[in-house]
Amino acid sequence: MSNKNNNRLGRIEEELKKEISNIINYELENPKITGLISVTRTKITPDLKYAKVYVSILNAKNTNDTLANLKKSSGYIRSEIAKRINLRITPELIFILDDSMEYGAKIDQILKEIIPKKED
Repeated sequence: MSNKNNNRLGRIEEELKKEISNIINYELENPKITGLISVTRTKITPDLKYAKVYVSILNAKNTNDTLANLKKSSGYIRSEIAKRINLRITPELIFILDDSMEYGAKIDQILKEIIPKKED
Protein backbone atom coordinates (compact mmCIF):
# COMPACT_ATOMS: atom_id res chain seq x y z
CA MET A 1 0.00 0.00 0.00
CA SER A 2 2.61 2.56 1.02
CA ASN A 3 4.73 1.95 -2.10
CA LYS A 4 1.71 2.62 -4.31
CA ASN A 5 1.02 5.77 -2.29
CA ASN A 6 4.66 6.91 -2.69
CA ASN A 7 4.40 6.47 -6.46
CA ARG A 8 1.23 8.56 -6.49
CA LEU A 9 2.87 11.30 -4.40
CA GLY A 10 5.87 11.23 -6.74
CA ARG A 11 3.63 11.71 -9.78
CA ILE A 12 1.77 14.56 -8.08
CA GLU A 13 5.09 16.21 -7.11
CA GLU A 14 6.35 16.01 -10.71
CA GLU A 15 3.09 17.45 -12.03
CA LEU A 16 3.18 20.26 -9.43
CA LYS A 17 6.79 21.05 -10.29
CA LYS A 18 5.98 21.31 -14.01
CA GLU A 19 2.81 23.39 -13.60
CA ILE A 20 4.23 25.78 -10.96
CA SER A 21 7.27 26.31 -13.18
CA ASN A 22 5.04 27.21 -16.14
CA ILE A 23 2.90 29.56 -14.07
CA ILE A 24 5.91 31.38 -12.58
CA ASN A 25 7.79 31.72 -15.85
CA TYR A 26 4.97 32.42 -18.32
CA GLU A 27 1.91 33.72 -16.48
CA LEU A 28 2.91 35.49 -13.30
CA GLU A 29 2.88 39.20 -14.01
CA ASN A 30 4.66 40.66 -11.03
CA PRO A 31 7.49 43.12 -11.81
CA LYS A 32 8.92 42.49 -8.34
CA ILE A 33 9.68 38.89 -9.24
CA THR A 34 12.96 39.11 -11.13
CA GLY A 35 15.67 36.82 -12.39
CA LEU A 36 15.66 33.27 -13.66
CA ILE A 37 13.46 31.20 -11.39
CA SER A 38 13.40 27.44 -11.63
CA VAL A 39 11.44 25.05 -9.51
CA THR A 40 14.08 22.50 -8.51
CA ARG A 41 11.72 20.13 -6.71
CA THR A 42 8.49 19.85 -4.81
CA LYS A 43 7.72 17.81 -1.71
CA ILE A 44 4.10 17.16 -0.81
CA THR A 45 2.78 15.97 2.56
CA PRO A 46 0.98 12.59 2.48
CA ASP A 47 -2.33 14.31 3.37
CA LEU A 48 -1.84 16.63 0.34
CA LYS A 49 -2.40 19.73 2.46
CA TYR A 50 1.01 21.31 1.99
CA ALA A 51 3.61 21.32 -0.75
CA LYS A 52 7.11 22.65 -0.25
CA VAL A 53 8.25 24.26 -3.49
CA TYR A 54 12.03 24.57 -3.75
CA VAL A 55 13.05 27.37 -6.11
CA SER A 56 16.40 28.44 -7.44
CA ILE A 57 16.64 32.17 -8.18
CA LEU A 58 19.52 33.34 -10.36
CA ASN A 59 20.33 36.88 -11.53
CA ALA A 60 17.55 38.48 -9.50
CA LYS A 61 17.77 42.15 -8.55
CA ASN A 62 17.12 41.02 -5.00
CA THR A 63 16.70 37.32 -4.21
CA ASN A 64 14.93 37.92 -0.89
CA ASP A 65 12.42 40.33 -2.47
CA THR A 66 11.76 37.88 -5.28
CA LEU A 67 11.18 35.05 -2.80
CA ALA A 68 8.90 37.26 -0.67
CA ASN A 69 6.85 38.22 -3.73
CA LEU A 70 6.63 34.58 -4.83
CA LYS A 71 5.18 33.83 -1.39
CA LYS A 72 2.68 36.67 -1.83
CA SER A 73 1.68 35.18 -5.20
CA SER A 74 1.20 31.69 -3.79
CA GLY A 75 -2.59 32.15 -3.56
CA TYR A 76 -2.82 32.93 -7.28
CA ILE A 77 -0.45 30.07 -8.16
CA ARG A 78 -2.47 27.71 -5.97
CA SER A 79 -5.74 28.70 -7.66
CA GLU A 80 -4.17 28.06 -11.07
CA ILE A 81 -2.94 24.65 -9.86
CA ALA A 82 -6.50 23.84 -8.75
CA LYS A 83 -7.71 24.43 -12.32
CA ARG A 84 -4.99 22.26 -13.90
CA ILE A 85 -4.39 19.33 -11.57
CA ASN A 86 -7.36 17.29 -10.48
CA LEU A 87 -6.82 16.81 -6.75
CA ARG A 88 -9.37 16.58 -3.97
CA ILE A 89 -7.32 19.11 -2.03
CA THR A 90 -5.06 21.67 -3.66
CA PRO A 91 -2.05 21.93 -1.35
CA GLU A 92 -0.96 25.17 0.26
CA LEU A 93 2.32 26.17 -1.38
CA ILE A 94 5.35 26.90 0.76
CA PHE A 95 8.18 28.48 -1.22
CA ILE A 96 11.70 27.69 -0.06
CA LEU A 97 14.92 29.02 -1.53
CA ASP A 98 17.09 26.23 -2.93
CA ASP A 99 20.59 27.65 -3.23
CA SER A 100 22.22 24.34 -4.22
CA MET A 101 22.58 25.47 -7.87
CA GLU A 102 24.23 28.71 -6.78
CA TYR A 103 26.44 26.72 -4.42
CA GLY A 104 27.36 24.34 -7.26
CA ALA A 105 28.29 27.24 -9.53
CA LYS A 106 30.49 28.68 -6.77
CA ILE A 107 32.26 25.32 -6.34
CA ASP A 108 32.81 25.08 -10.12
CA GLN A 109 34.35 28.57 -10.09
CA ILE A 110 36.68 27.67 -7.21
CA LEU A 111 37.75 24.45 -8.95
CA LYS A 112 38.54 26.37 -12.16
CA GLU A 113 40.75 28.71 -10.17
CA ILE A 114 42.70 26.04 -8.29
CA ILE A 115 43.08 23.36 -10.98
CA PRO A 116 45.78 24.45 -13.41
CA LYS A 117 44.96 24.55 -17.10
CA LYS A 118 46.25 21.62 -19.14
CA GLU A 119 47.72 23.88 -21.86
CA ASP A 120 50.41 25.24 -19.48
